[in-house]
Amino acid sequence: MGNLKLKGKDILKLGYPNNQSVNVALEVMKRNFATKNIHHVKSILKEILLNPENFEKDLTFGQIAESLLSSRKTEKRMLNTQRASFQIFGNNISEEAKNQLYTALKLPISTQGALMPDAHSGYGLPIGGVLAVENAVIPYGVGMDIGCRMSLSILDIPVSYLDGARDKYERALAEHTKFGMYETHKSHIDHEIFERDTFDMIPVLRRLKGKAIKQMGSSGGGNHFVEFGEVEITEEDDQIGLPKGKYLGILSHSGSRGLGAEIAQYYSRVAADQCPLPKEAQQFAWLDLNTHLGLEYWTAMNLAGDYASACHDDIHRRLVKAVGGRVRAKIENHHNFAWKEIHNGKEVIVHRKGATPANVNELGMIPGSMTAKGFIVRGKGNPDALNSASHGAGRAHSRGECRSLFTQNDIKKELKLKKVTLIGGNTEEAPMAYKDIHEVMNAQSELVDILGTFQPRIVRMDK
Repeated sequence: MGNLKLKGKDILKLGYPNNQSVNVALEVMKRNFATKNIHHVKSILKEILLNPENFEKDLTFGQIAESLLSSRKTEKRMLNTQRASFQIFGNNISEEAKNQLYTALKLPISTQGALMPDAHSGYGLPIGGVLAVENAVIPYGVGMDIGCRMSLSILDIPVSYLDGARDKYERALAEHTKFGMYETHKSHIDHEIFERDTFDMIPVLRRLKGKAIKQMGSSGGGNHFVEFGEVEITEEDDQIGLPKGKYLGILSHSGSRGLGAEIAQYYSRVAADQCPLPKEAQQFAWLDLNTHLGLEYWTAMNLAGDYASACHDDIHRRLVKAVGGRVRAKIENHHNFAWKEIHNGKEVIVHRKGATPANVNELGMIPGSMTAKGFIVRGKGNPDALNSASHGAGRAHSRGECRSLFTQNDIKKELKLKKVTLIGGNTEEAPMAYKDIHEVMNAQSELVDILGTFQPRIVRMDK
């Protein structure tokens, strides 16, 4: 906690009520002012005590102000007996995933939900789960990898180069992409995101800034990838601005790295303390957006989303520099996030965990597997799906099942059959681990139109 010799009795002497506000004040000041003079710290605390309403929106002191202004006890929330309205798209969805959504729909804040056809069970909200709530945000409804996204760059290079100069593209992926917890780039760009004062205003972010700088332009483990492949535009769209035909593309899938994971862990714990729920619903603990902690998480979540996007830009920049050419079009969409949206004439917070926005005319990229085609799509804005679509094919087998079901030899056969080169990867991400992407796309024809495809050719994943 640092060197600040502040004690609870010092805060009580300032006139603070003998309740939770003393603990909150102690924690906030030790966290933010560990090296400051105790008299200076006491003068700030006195000022907050005299005019707490002036500090309610302050990202550093808002929590103290809130605890002074509110004497509400933390009461256990009960679930509703009836579920909010919902729709399930697709048939090949486990009962466990459905039951996770059903529990979420009974939260007193829930207004509507949906399951995408790639859905499978997760932690809290299922992967492929969409949930709208009133004025609150659920950290486990967003997920651990905040702002995880797909990013597709379409280049002005003939697609035939992927065969003719295959070594060059394999080398570019091997040398210019970094994966997992330990690989980082030697040099880093000065991105504007690191100039944002948000990093200094929220203690958990201040601590993570160094890690975020170090991991910039890298990808996570698990199902994250960077690929060169063959883009085929089958329907012209003004937003893409390219004629029908085949193009060389770069496709990446990754999120907000250690920054997002630690934000998720910290605020999930905080939410569980603030919002006790029955055992079966504990993972749906929420933060009210009228509270300091809710505002703090919302701010941190948005920063993590922007950071994830910046990482993709850096990945694509490095690869384009390595292989040459220019970017003719770019398509990007993200999942594991919460959005403020209007549905049924009312503002709600829409959580999409492993599901992506598919508003009218919104472009997106839905991948298949390391060997299966992905699809470039345009949203239809289906209100029953809360204007959403799937984020991929979805798992047919858990990671544990994959380790016992498939071997490296099985993967090699599949790769050879589909003419795909894999750098890294493991049995947990075997092509056979995923649902049939064509079935998934057929199940969401009411949610998106297909504009084109992406066929992976050279794939890089964590080892």
